[in-house]
Amino acid sequence: MTGPGPHNLITDVPGLAVGHAVDEKVRSGVTVILPDRRAACSVDIRGGGSGTRETDLLRPEAMMPAVDAICLSGGSAFGLDAASGAMQWLAKHKRGYAIREFIVPIVPAAILFDLSNGGDKDWGEEPPYRRLGYAACAQARDGGFALGNVGAGYGAAAGKLKGGLGSASWCEADGLIVAAMVAVNAVGSVTTPGDGGFWAAPYEQGDEFGGRPMAMPHGTLPLGIPAESRLAGHTCIGVVATNAALDKAALRHVATMAHDGLARAVRPVHTPFDGDALFALSTAAWKEQGEAAERNWLIARVGSIAADCVARAVARGVWSAETLGAYASFREASRQP
Repeated sequence: MTGPGPHNLITDVPGLAVGHAVDEKVRSGVTVILPDRRAACSVDIRGGGSGTRETDLLRPEAMMPAVDAICLSGGSAFGLDAASGAMQWLAKHKRGYAIREFIVPIVPAAILFDLSNGGDKDWGEEPPYRRLGYAACAQARDGGFALGNVGAGYGAAAGKLKGGLGSASWCEADGLIVAAMVAVNAVGSVTTPGDGGFWAAPYEQGDEFGGRPMAMPHGTLPLGIPAESRLAGHTCIGVVATNAALDKAALRHVATMAHDGLARAVRPVHTPFDGDALFALSTAAWKEQGEAAERNWLIARVGSIAADCVARAVARGVWSAETLGAYASFREASRQP
């Protein structure tokens, strides 16, 4: 059967667990994705405001073949310390890269800007992110998880709307699975001018983000930057995952193609204020068979599906979000005159 997986989440890729932790007072949080064994990984970063950790190791020519977790965090640069908490949890459980008598967990990370959302950022000498990174790992599970105001999406904004954490999956009849998870904190708008339908509406499966059509405004589509985009200071970060057996070089191309999903769901995207980062991860549990088993074709196939999953994940994250502070949820705002 072809279509979204049983949970319509990134955990539909077997061997992946996801954990979230939030600090409601700070209005920020962390999401960790944990493969059950070391997994090949790459990344593609767009825009001019990125904040990342350990991404140099993901270059195809770098020696590290796999990672132990990926950490997505709020908190701007302060949030990069969430990866230290994840490392602490992984080391405690003897998970990491073995070198001589040591085990070193490899945890690439990316952050988004949520400092101006009204939360209490007066945290003194110790920001909460290391603690949140550890807690997210400790509660990571496979199967279902909530969307919207959770984890790295807790304090996020999407233009003038409340952002959130979204996810979506796709399963092919031959066993290939591709999925995405995105913390939506976009500078640009995720909705069309006028009626407020999602830019991602053409890619919706069923009513996974409300079933509202993308009704374009009458007349000429405005080509300028939307007023809400001038709020600036945000970023979308996420992970695409597959069970296809792909190495770092192939996954880099998948991550590049997956960014097309952001372009389909957010307008404008990849601005100087964005640090849009998408990781690509492979559990390598499925191997393509037959004449179609050609590497470049498989990369194209996985990347194409990944882009659609990213677009859907963006809309699902905003659709699922609840009003927080000055940022109204999509559902609340759509009821306003």
